[in-house]
Amino acid sequence: MNKNIASWKVWLMLLPGVGTIMLLMGSTFYMVVAQSLGFHNMMGESGFSLTFWQEALADAKLHKSLIYSVKVSVIGALGAVAMAYPLVLWLRKPFPGSTTITGVLRAPMFIPGLVAAFLLVNVISYHGIVNQMLMAVGITDKPIRMQNDDFGWGVIMLQIWKQLPFAMILLAGAVNSIRNDVLDAASDLGASAWSRFKGIIFPISIPSLQVSLILIFIGALGDYSFYSIAGPKNTYSLSMLMHITSTEFMEWNKGAVIAVIIMVTAVVAALAISLLTAPLAHKKGRLK
Repeated sequence: MNKNIASWKVWLMLLPGVGTIMLLMGSTFYMVVAQSLGFHNMMGESGFSLTFWQEALADAKLHKSLIYSVKVSVIGALGAVAMAYPLVLWLRKPFPGSTTITGVLRAPMFIPGLVAAFLLVNVISYHGIVNQMLMAVGITDKPIRMQNDDFGWGVIMLQIWKQLPFAMILLAGAVNSIRNDVLDAASDLGASAWSRFKGIIFPISIPSLQVSLILIFIGALGDYSFYSIAGPKNTYSLSMLMHITSTEFMEWNKGAVIAVIIMVTAVVAALAISLLTAPLAHKKGRLK
């Protein structure tokens, strides 16, 4: 009896926080899904209808936006993680100046996305710092278009720069938890730096890798500022298409359809990342 009373007290203590979160998230999710199905229509009559889904799914602009947003999100997430690993390993052992370097690398966390986009546009613009450096060292003869390019490299660079600190923080927790004597023992047995990473560090850090990829992908998928400032002019991201459809064309139901597609894409991507990376944590190999 006392155990039952104690369990009820625990649930009652959690109710204010969990209940508020569920209420806000649940009501928002309900409204988006309901509007995509024709309910709570802001203009005209409300009622169940699949017309908005049929129109949206048949729209070539939506297909193009989905491919573009997923492409930028995937490359951005992989790029941020690929850059985070060597930096985390380099900063694993403190050295003079390591604290300053860590602080500089984490600076993007404290800069709003829209401000960061305007600042970095000057770096990746046609006559920006990156192009000037490339021409100075002789890599290119003329500037390369990175801002508003058709592929979206400008947005990808911004996403990697913005998301790199989050990837570093998440991966650093796993990498720094590995004891030095484990790595030293592997080194004494003849394992190279790459073998230690492949056989010890990478498998242990898979859970952190999964979280990093999922959070960065979802953040990039729903981002608006980077796409609107540095993205191509002939292609909209999903967030931009949703905004334009809802506010400029006043088609709120179709905007709700796009919002649901963004959420479904995020869930599918999270499941795919988990399924693809989980076997790597249990993969056995030999240190050479």
